[in-house]
Amino acid sequence: MTDTSTVSSPAPMEGGGGYNRRSSVQAAGLSPAVPLFEQVASIVPLPAAPEPIVIADYGSSEGRNSLAPMSAAIRTLRNRVGKDRSISVVHTDLAESDFSALFRTLTDDPDSYLRRDTAAFASAIGRSFYEQILPSASVTLAWSSWALQWLSRTPARISDQVHINASRDAAAVAVYADQAEQDWRAFLTSRGRELREGGRLVVLTMALRDGDFGLRPLVEAMYGALLDLVDEGFIHSDERKRMAIPMVSRSRDNLAAPFVENGHFAGLSMEHLEVFESEDRNWSEFGTDHDAEKFGAKWAAFSRGSVFPTLALSLEGGRHDPRAAKFVDKLEVGMATRLAAAPQPMCIPLARIALVKQDR
Repeated sequence: MTDTSTVSSPAPMEGGGGYNRRSSVQAAGLSPAVPLFEQVASIVPLPAAPEPIVIADYGSSEGRNSLAPMSAAIRTLRNRVGKDRSISVVHTDLAESDFSALFRTLTDDPDSYLRRDTAAFASAIGRSFYEQILPSASVTLAWSSWALQWLSRTPARISDQVHINASRDAAAVAVYADQAEQDWRAFLTSRGRELREGGRLVVLTMALRDGDFGLRPLVEAMYGALLDLVDEGFIHSDERKRMAIPMVSRSRDNLAAPFVENGHFAGLSMEHLEVFESEDRNWSEFGTDHDAEKFGAKWAAFSRGSVFPTLALSLEGGRHDPRAAKFVDKLEVGMATRLAAAPQPMCIPLARIALVKQDR
């Protein structure tokens, strides 16, 4: 029987600028979706002046990877409305996220849209996007990248892994699949309320290609490094067993399922759905410099910035466990060492999706 006694919410991404520094894989992966965002920005119906044009960014973390898509959308809109029309950009993420780092990024980063556009205004909301965050019919454009693969909660333990897409635990796989379906529909329902008529949403999320989520060598290295920490007595076996990443890569059919029956769901219809393989730039660099240690370190840093904070919640003392910082450091070193010992390319299947709020 699958153990569902340790249901918990995921932690936000690493704070203190850590996610900004360690999310180059995400930055590369989202770039193919930016032209799609520009395309929908060029055709989306706009509210009458002087009402601000609202752009929502769902799952912004510390903001560095939001700059390119937000800037692209604002440039496109400026071609339509001129330089003086107010554009409001609302960044959202979990309440525990490092919003101070987000606002520092928006203020100080040379690529920030705030430094280039005096009529663009930024705000942030700390709330899960699996519920309604913004007023009904208020959002013109919306964006979400590298966020929808995160579930609203960890629905069960995984007996043989930390990532469900690498598991053979059939009971756990079923529980996670059910949670992923519920969450996708909850996300769509909330966005259907928030978008204006004709409003557009572009989503970039991890996907399955031919049934494979692609990052298996990475996850195997993470799981092996965790078992090493148990063997050396740094963490307890029970702590390791509680560790599960509440993340699911969805297939094309999974993503399309809410729209199959009648072509729309929650007032939304799907204009574009494409599963593609993102470039593994870490592997490309390794092919040039043959530096296995750097290759392993980069992939371990990617994991540290995104999933290690959630794994650390399963330590006996949770986020306040005195071993938490050392746990993260040791797990990063262990992963990097394993990946450097046998470098392999990572398949990174992603899906880019465009949704439109239908006119009544």
